[in-house]
Amino acid sequence: MNTNYSALPLTSPSIELQSNGAKSSAATNGVVLNGHAKISKQDSFLGELENGGGGGGEHDELPLIGGGPAGPPEGSSVPAAVFNLATSIIGAGIMALPATMKVLGVAVGLVSILVMGVLSEITIELLVRFSAYCRALSYGEVVHRALGRPASIVAQMCVIINNAGVLVVYLIIIGDVMSGSLKHIGVMDQLIGHGEWDNRKLLILVVLVIFLAPLCALEKIDSLSLSSAASVALAVVFVVVSCIIALIKIAEGKISMPRMGPDFSSRAAMLDLLVVIPIMTNAYICHFNVQPIYNELKEKTPQNMYKVGRISTVLCVVVYALTALSGYLLFGNDTESDVLTNFDKDLGIRFSSVLNYIVRIGYVIHLVLVFPVVHFSLRQTVDSLIFGELATPSRKKTLTLTVVLLALIYLGSTMIPNIWMAFKFTGATTGLALGFMFPALVALRLDKEGSRLGHGERLLSLGLLGLSIAVSVIGVVGNVYTLKSNSE
Repeated sequence: MNTNYSALPLTSPSIELQSNGAKSSAATNGVVLNGHAKISKQDSFLGELENGGGGGGEHDELPLIGGGPAGPPEGSSVPAAVFNLATSIIGAGIMALPATMKVLGVAVGLVSILVMGVLSEITIELLVRFSAYCRALSYGEVVHRALGRPASIVAQMCVIINNAGVLVVYLIIIGDVMSGSLKHIGVMDQLIGHGEWDNRKLLILVVLVIFLAPLCALEKIDSLSLSSAASVALAVVFVVVSCIIALIKIAEGKISMPRMGPDFSSRAAMLDLLVVIPIMTNAYICHFNVQPIYNELKEKTPQNMYKVGRISTVLCVVVYALTALSGYLLFGNDTESDVLTNFDKDLGIRFSSVLNYIVRIGYVIHLVLVFPVVHFSLRQTVDSLIFGELATPSRKKTLTLTVVLLALIYLGSTMIPNIWMAFKFTGATTGLALGFMFPALVALRLDKEGSRLGHGERLLSLGLLGLSIAVSVIGVVGNVYTLKSNSE
């Protein structure tokens, strides 16, 4: 990605996630890849950090976030890793971006999408570098090595809250699209008329039990690879269709000049400004999946993972910018927090009703296919936190956790009114912690042991930490004040 910051230097251009005794470990395990030893958790991550640092000398008994086998022996290519990381980034957050554009205006909104993408990619590079330094296979382990056991537990709790919040948002969007709201007509109502079948809570429950639960009950995430690929294709269809509609309306002169900057004319608009940046940061959170994707690379070097991060960031910035811009241009000040609900009216072009159905139903299917992937990492983290990493796998335990988690997620979807409410709280707390606070803290803490940050990089890490704390405090205060104002 062409940015104004330099690539994070490494102490060795070919440093890998391997122990100092890699050759002997490889001899023990009988696995060698491309001339380098492939390590396992058992022989590489229970000892001290190199140069005698970091983990306090204690064995890492913590469950790992996203831990487990590194994948097939042949590994994955850079394009495959880009696909996996982009899939981790693009999700329900894309539906709230047109509403953030409505708050920020076109110019400020586009710049914000670019800046947040670049900052997110910098923190991904920090994670990769220091994971390689301390030989950590997961987000939880690199936090543990740098900051200790309590911080690692906090990181796992952030992953649980963040992923659970994302899944709640998925169900809210499915409910919005299928059953509609007071201001918008649902797909079921348009297709077969009003009745019990378009009851919001009932529809979400039916989708959850019939479509989502069987996929969520699968024990291996590999079983979801095809559905994940199909979900990305459907997301691209949504972006392409919405852009085509916006271009047609611009060519016909049916779209007025949009606002370029924020609106300061009312207290409500000012409050939205306080919470809109945390919502945008939440759209880029993929950091807990960086190490597992790194570990599956065929050519497992930090430089290759940097390339994966940069390409993925470029793709997501482009997709997010097109979605936010086209959605805001199409609906202007009427843009909803979930832009999909806006696609229930005549768009003023030919085949409007057909395009509306394609956009809404296609994205609902996308969410149904992505839901089990996010749920898998949520269940895995909860399992590790409660039962420990070395707990014996059990089909009964897997099914029980799946049922309990789905029940709690369903309950949350019936209590939270809209995705704006969900995103602004998770974005101001767990999203900022996972995407910016922990990576900056890890870099600053481990740098004291090995002097692996330049002066500019140390200042950048301090700046990211300070910025994330400030945005989090402002976001939380703004959220609380908004709730208080709405209740009065």
